[in-house]
Amino acid sequence: MGVKAGLAALCVAVMVGVSAAAQDVTLVAREGGIVLSGTLQGFDGEFYRIDTAYGTLTVDGQGVICEGPACPELIAPKAVIRVVGAPDAAPLLPALMQAFAEARGLIYEAAPENALAARILDPETRKDLAEITFQPMSPDAATAAVLVGAADLKLAFRSEPGFGSHSVAMDALVAIVAPDNPTPEISTVDLARVLTGEVTNWAAIGGPDMPIVLHALAPDTDLQRALADRLGQTPAAGVLHPDLASLTKAVAKDPWAIAITGRSAILPARRMPLTDSCGFPLLPNALAIKAGDYPLALPVMLLAAKRRLPLLTREFLSFLRSPASGEAVAKAGFIDRSASRQPMTADGLRLINAIQGAGEDVTLDDLKRLAGIMDGADRLSFTFRFEDGSSTLDAASQDSLVDLAQLIAAGQFRDERLVLAGFSDGSGAAEANLALSVDRAAKVAQELAAIAPDLSPAQMPVVEGFGEALPMACDETAIGRQLNRRVELWVVPDFQVTPTVPDAPSP
Repeated sequence: MGVKAGLAALCVAVMVGVSAAAQDVTLVAREGGIVLSGTLQGFDGEFYRIDTAYGTLTVDGQGVICEGPACPELIAPKAVIRVVGAPDAAPLLPALMQAFAEARGLIYEAAPENALAARILDPETRKDLAEITFQPMSPDAATAAVLVGAADLKLAFRSEPGFGSHSVAMDALVAIVAPDNPTPEISTVDLARVLTGEVTNWAAIGGPDMPIVLHALAPDTDLQRALADRLGQTPAAGVLHPDLASLTKAVAKDPWAIAITGRSAILPARRMPLTDSCGFPLLPNALAIKAGDYPLALPVMLLAAKRRLPLLTREFLSFLRSPASGEAVAKAGFIDRSASRQPMTADGLRLINAIQGAGEDVTLDDLKRLAGIMDGADRLSFTFRFEDGSSTLDAASQDSLVDLAQLIAAGQFRDERLVLAGFSDGSGAAEANLALSVDRAAKVAQELAAIAPDLSPAQMPVVEGFGEALPMACDETAIGRQLNRRVELWVVPDFQVTPTVPDAPSP
């Protein structure tokens, strides 16, 4: 499409020769005949974004001439990256932005008066290349700011319809109590009963006969909304706090207090161990959180409205998939998105669960086949799950599939064989569950082949299914069944050396 046609399609009908007297800029098509006037919203070195009588439009800078007092410099314009949203995840931003600048050989300079504001400078000229700001906002206010163009990105713990989402890190919701609270652990079912106000005394959940004091963040915070989403209702908290720091300090001082916080913000309180309804321990370690095995895993993401972002902002979002980004995430106390790897033999709890949770239909031969493939294998944190009642991979699994395709293409698994191991919950007949687990693993392999058609058959994972043979949690609850329905990725040594044909003897 030519410049004329593109501009005409954008504005439907543009008056020729519109006066620019009351406008910031006027964009004139280089081919002549079309003039577009409006208020400049931004220029990233490639595209103008202007607010016109026809709405906010994005125009290719190569096809137009900018006239007017607000026209920007066309060489190295300063990018403005305005982030709003969840203050509880804000410590990620300085670490990520600094790592991004250093990866490009640029200077990162934090504002003296505000550690969450910074500039990125050219190392030779010290010219401002970018200005970064963060403003804490409630979820609704942050969404509105991004939609109207008053902000570029929203930092959040939840995705939202109509926004593009970019994964930044992982965290997890954990229960915390005072260090001197004597209650040893709490199940997911009991925790839900406490949070909804159904249980109000520690004696009902294995503790002493003392009233439970439930603390929480304000209902309009991102973290509290993420908890309410998991719970299905707003927690019935008696004591509210404006931020995680004040919440954890208050809980640490009261032996009968309990609250939910992020894994990255526990001290000075202590984490209360969590189990499922059958007593299976649910550990918020890095692999369990990345794999979605921990039921209260929490994504941290940047949301953007579906419009063209400035060039430097797009480059920063691409940087979030790099190893340097993962190092910065870990430095900030969160969990990075990189693939974690662990020997199957290091997780004896899973085998204990397999034996304890095996139903009557799971035979000794089934467990032997499972153990035989697990022997010598490593588990990667990439674990694939589907949307409820659907054959569509959920958003986190789709991101993981892209990452997996890139690792395979980069040769990360030479001399190794990948196994997609499907599992089901224990509902229904064992034979049907086995078939379903194979189908799920095959579906993941099919999706991988679709997004990475250049992978050879030898690079593709093999498909296995084990039905209900390796439960992650108890099938008595919906969340337990959801955890058990999964496709794991295993890595098995595969040193298949082609034999050398000896030279023929000389005649």
